[in-house]
Amino acid sequence: MFENILHQDIVISRLKNDIRKASLAPSILFSGPEFSGKGTTALELARVLGCEDDAGQGNWNCSCTSCKLHRNLVSPDLILLGKKHFFAECSASAGAFLRQTDNAGCKMLFIRSVRKLLARFNSILWEDDQKFGKLKSQIEGLEEELEDIELMDENPEKKCQAIIKKAVKLEKEGFGTGIPLAQIRKAAYWCRMAPLGRHKCVIMENAEHMQEGAKNSLLKILEEPPAQLTIILTSSSPMILLPTIVSRLREYQFARRSAEAQDEIIKRIFRENSGGLDKTAITIKSYLASFLPVNSETLYSLGAFFITSVVSAPFINKTALVLDLRTFAASLAKEGGMGLPGADCKTTVEKIMTTAEHFEIPGLFKRFLQQCCAVLSAWLVINNNNRGSVNELSLERALCAEHWQKELNQSIIEQETFNISPELVLEGLFERLKTGM
Repeated sequence: MFENILHQDIVISRLKNDIRKASLAPSILFSGPEFSGKGTTALELARVLGCEDDAGQGNWNCSCTSCKLHRNLVSPDLILLGKKHFFAECSASAGAFLRQTDNAGCKMLFIRSVRKLLARFNSILWEDDQKFGKLKSQIEGLEEELEDIELMDENPEKKCQAIIKKAVKLEKEGFGTGIPLAQIRKAAYWCRMAPLGRHKCVIMENAEHMQEGAKNSLLKILEEPPAQLTIILTSSSPMILLPTIVSRLREYQFARRSAEAQDEIIKRIFRENSGGLDKTAITIKSYLASFLPVNSETLYSLGAFFITSVVSAPFINKTALVLDLRTFAASLAKEGGMGLPGADCKTTVEKIMTTAEHFEIPGLFKRFLQQCCAVLSAWLVINNNNRGSVNELSLERALCAEHWQKELNQSIIEQETFNISPELVLEGLFERLKTGM
């Protein structure tokens, strides 16, 4: 069991021990850095607990009916909730499959990457939701496309591209703000029904993004979990979860994998040869980000362009601080091929939207705002290194960067939590930052 979880030996050893001693808690928290295997381990734990072969002890290749359903992420005893970004994983998995189309493992990797998205649209969670009716044809279309992949239809590259395109559309139109209260309530009702097999599991990924009402509703399930049920929450920011929720969970902490470990995972899981690159730069996160239509370097240059445009706006008082930031950011923007700053808010936002392909891929806008923060951090570092001692201007820089990063983080919340369009978020951010200078 857990053969497909790499470089998390301590956590896996604890889980195996708890399973064999029948002492596994009914409610669990997998915490740790992004891309440390929390979600994959949660899915594997659900499969192991539902395995019908006592002798096999949940081996990955178990042929029991439950394991087959779980491997294909279509088990009726599994519910998946939680917003995440699927495009990069689907694209990377498609790449692995297209490199080895005759490899059953690569085919399953791609199918599972898409079914992780489809599982969020379980009719149990969406019952009576009007949006589900509008999405149903998209969901059914994706399932049909996956069946063609399973049957090894002709032209797999074209088929993979069509699937990813439909998956992006479903992800963009289907997800709202975090994990909604209605879905927690429906999951709670489902939890109290007897399993069709041996065991039921609810997995909530990125559980820190639950809506406020959903947190209280979840507490009711955690207080009296039904028999034959395991609830698994995953989180990269467990400190955001309510203490009353965390107190009812048994926590398993996932370690940050070394660069060498992540390089090995990229090679083994995605069949990608990353040799020849600087291993300190190879992470699962950066590898998956390489599949985005706009790369990190372009987003970084766009961030510098945005900052330059704000501090170059008319009527801003050209203090030493403003001039210092403009000089630094402008050099980065020019180096990245972004040219002169925008003449005003409208032209600045238009250029960013066009260059970033209107942020069509979910999660891309957040990455842009994070790159803006990275530019500000670089500005602080280079000035501290050059100036040495702390002076009045260096304190002003620190306060300025702190204010800007606070506004940038607020913009992430506006877009991801309240679903405000990137264009409107950028316009509001531009005006707030300009006024704050």
